[in-house]
Amino acid sequence: MPSPLVECIPNFSEGRRPEVLEALELAIRSVPGVLLLDRHADADHNRSVFTFAGPPPAVAEAAFRSIRRAAELIDLERHRGEHPRIGAADVVPFVPLQEISTEECVQLARDLGRRVGDELGIPVYLYEAAATRPERVRLENVRRGEYEGLKASIARDPDRAPDFGPAVIGPAGATVIGARAPLIAFNAYLETADVAVAKEIARAIRESSGGLPAVKALGLIVDGRAQVSMNLTDFTRTSIPTVVERIRELAQARGTSIHRCEIVGLVPQAALLEASRAYLHLSPFSVDQVLETRLMDAHTRKTSEPAFLTELAAATPTPGGGSAAAYAAAMAAALVAMVARLTLGKKKYPEVQDRMGALAREADDARRLMEAAVKDDARAFEDVLAARRMVKQTPEEERARDQAIEAATSRAAAVPLSVARHATQVLEWAAEVVESGNVNAAADGASAGALARAALRAASLNVRANAQALRDASVAVPWLQELASLERRAEQAETRVAQALASRAQLSG
Repeated sequence: MPSPLVECIPNFSEGRRPEVLEALELAIRSVPGVLLLDRHADADHNRSVFTFAGPPPAVAEAAFRSIRRAAELIDLERHRGEHPRIGAADVVPFVPLQEISTEECVQLARDLGRRVGDELGIPVYLYEAAATRPERVRLENVRRGEYEGLKASIARDPDRAPDFGPAVIGPAGATVIGARAPLIAFNAYLETADVAVAKEIARAIRESSGGLPAVKALGLIVDGRAQVSMNLTDFTRTSIPTVVERIRELAQARGTSIHRCEIVGLVPQAALLEASRAYLHLSPFSVDQVLETRLMDAHTRKTSEPAFLTELAAATPTPGGGSAAAYAAAMAAALVAMVARLTLGKKKYPEVQDRMGALAREADDARRLMEAAVKDDARAFEDVLAARRMVKQTPEEERARDQAIEAATSRAAAVPLSVARHATQVLEWAAEVVESGNVNAAADGASAGALARAALRAASLNVRANAQALRDASVAVPWLQELASLERRAEQAETRVAQALASRAQLSG
């Protein structure tokens, strides 16, 4: 029998600081058995959505660690963004995937809520299937008034008393935890900057205002465009095509149209198949006719995917230099961890035992992030290629294509820039283990430094290539400034490695 699997999709009130997003990702990845499936960040909303899955206990632990990290790094007193929020870790839903019931997810949510309230001192509200009060089933009711309103009322209004934790709100705000069915986060951008139009359309389509079943909607202004931001809570009741056609009708009645749409995070395959069936008028049509479905049935993912180096050698644009840079950084981090562990327990190095233990753990974390970046870089460049293939037969389509290329290119630069940051840090760790670690492994530490330096150089080349591809050169200015700073740090660390290696080799001789 298959093992139980649960999905968790926490929403954090941060979408602008990459170092915070990486820290949240690291907290999730730190739990064995948890698979991080997606990370989506939006600077205008100043919000990020992570999607991960695995065995229920592991997923609950990863959720707790990410909530704890968010509380440490996100201050709601300073946070500003388009999206409503009441907490640093704003909403944390559990979704049953395999061999687990909604009721079991409810218990998972309540256990996590109690732990967050008790151990972190964060007020927790339960929602959807886990709600303890009927008025708290709907997330928008729990989040009404946002952080500022909750801060003013939590201690004096019995209706705002949390399910767990203190009736006192701090900079981390409150967290909403629950269990629900899969939903689709779907946004439609309009060909207008008039947010009033988006709000009118949102009011017309959302279920609570008498619109479409299982649709929640808000009107926002994002990237200078009016946006209808939606959650489709049951796509079997209202499908993506139904929503799109209704928005199209309402927009045309107001003298505008849909510019583009986007899916935030992941989407059930069945929802996209339904969209294909509707738009292409396919009848009959079965999921078994999808090529990838047949392939997955015939082979497991492990046996169907070639090794990374085989993929790298193939005549395909991905994976490429950015992925190779991440691979080199991962190897460098692994070597640092090795030297640190070869130092642990050795009587000759009593003064560095605690530091070597910490270095081993930090290097392990960096290695896992760089392993993930190998595929992240390939996916990011594939998005650029997809944007370049967009139709450009009309001026509107050409503008949309140009904007998509620009956005995808910016995202594609983010991965190698992150690799450059981690490679520099690993190089500094390499200097440390060569200077004070097990002398018999000093050459291994120096090898870690050499790999990290190569990773930095390769990642920098990819960042600069993306910078040159941008039409708006000003976007890349902070990237290039950061690369210059990383290069200076790397040069200093390289010098340390060379000096320590020469000195210790002489001492050991």
